[in-house]
Amino acid sequence: MRLLGAILLTLGAAPAFADATLYDRVVTFSTLTYDNIETPLYVGRGRTVRVTDAVEFGLEQEGVQNGLDVVPVIVNIGETRVELDYSNTPPGTFAEAVFNGYVLRFETDCVLFEGAEVDQAATNLPLAEDAITYGYGTLNINVAALSFNTSSRLAVDLDVADCPLS
Repeated sequence: MRLLGAILLTLGAAPAFADATLYDRVVTFSTLTYDNIETPLYVGRGRTVRVTDAVEFGLEQEGVQNGLDVVPVIVNIGETRVELDYSNTPPGTFAEAVFNGYVLRFETDCVLFEGAEVDQAATNLPLAEDAITYGYGTLNINVAALSFNTSSRLAVDLDVADCPLS
């Protein structure tokens, strides 16, 4: 009986593994603009949530920094997908910069993304081939110099690894 108790305690202490999904993961979403990463032109307030089946972020303007402010966007994170929706945003153009876009940082202790690509059928912004980058638990979406309007949409499909939940 003591052996069974020790096994149960050991099993209970193991990290919770998630299927290859973003659901129930903690993510911080922020905006960032720079020509030189060491001296950013705009650093948005990060917002942190746990991913569920509800819309995660409804980003609004945050205040001007170096003549720049956040373009309002609705962000929905699915099991293996990130969708951005500009339906509540007046038409405009994102500022030109080396990077002007979104940074999603997932709390993880392993390499979370094994791949990422734009879902061309669900995206109507003309993203450059290198606009989506990822590493460890971070996804970067560069929308610099792109024009947008209330019908603009962006969807990124992710190849998510089986990682323990943090």
